[in-house]
Amino acid sequence: MNQFNTSVAQGRSMDASVDAGLRAFMLGVYTKLTLGIGLAGLLAFIAGTVDAVSAIVLSSPMNMIIAFAPVALILISMFAMRNPSPTGSAILYWAIVATVGLGMGVYVYMAANSISASTAGGIQQSLTFATIGKAFFITSSAFAALSLWGYSTRNDLSAIGSFAIMGIWALFAVAVIYMILPAIGVIEPSGPMEWIISGGFALLSALLVAWQTQELKEGYYQLAGNQRGMAVMTNWGALNFFIMFVNMFRFVLMLLSSRD
Repeated sequence: MNQFNTSVAQGRSMDASVDAGLRAFMLGVYTKLTLGIGLAGLLAFIAGTVDAVSAIVLSSPMNMIIAFAPVALILISMFAMRNPSPTGSAILYWAIVATVGLGMGVYVYMAANSISASTAGGIQQSLTFATIGKAFFITSSAFAALSLWGYSTRNDLSAIGSFAIMGIWALFAVAVIYMILPAIGVIEPSGPMEWIISGGFALLSALLVAWQTQELKEGYYQLAGNQRGMAVMTNWGALNFFIMFVNMFRFVLMLLSSRD
């Protein structure tokens, strides 16, 4: 998308973890992430419990538009926001948060109405609010541990980050092909393949959490004093974290709900 989507640090200052400015910057990223998760949760609750909203958001074709909107926004931003402004990057962040939140309203709707459903691959899911709560707790705990590791480790995680980014794009291509081929009748939907794709996104996202934390930490020293750059990096870091969190949460929720 922009320069913050690559390694932003050429010189690594791994011994400056006690810097007050760095702590304030990272706190700003985590605060924006927390607000984003909170807004997404609120929108999911509204979309899943308010009948008038559910009828619009969860019905075709709006549900498909909402489902693909985050991907479309990210792809468009890669070409349209090569030199993003703080305002532009903030709008992108909140737009993706809103669409993802509305799309996740289907989980709340299933839990509120005690509905069991099968995924495209035939995985049976039975959701309750307790299941959603457990999935959120597990994801939050794992995310916090991975981010703490990325912040505190003295090891260079660039190789892990590069591998995970390439893996995400490769897996995305596989996921698109997997959606198209069953739709045109070439192959049958596969539960094991759906597990592999969802689990792959979750695992690679987990690796990216640690790498992105280190990149933000190091990027702070590259851009310290550049308020515009810092504002953009805060938005971009929160967006990356939000997407990773959602990927992990969806897999954990699928894992827990398939056992209920």
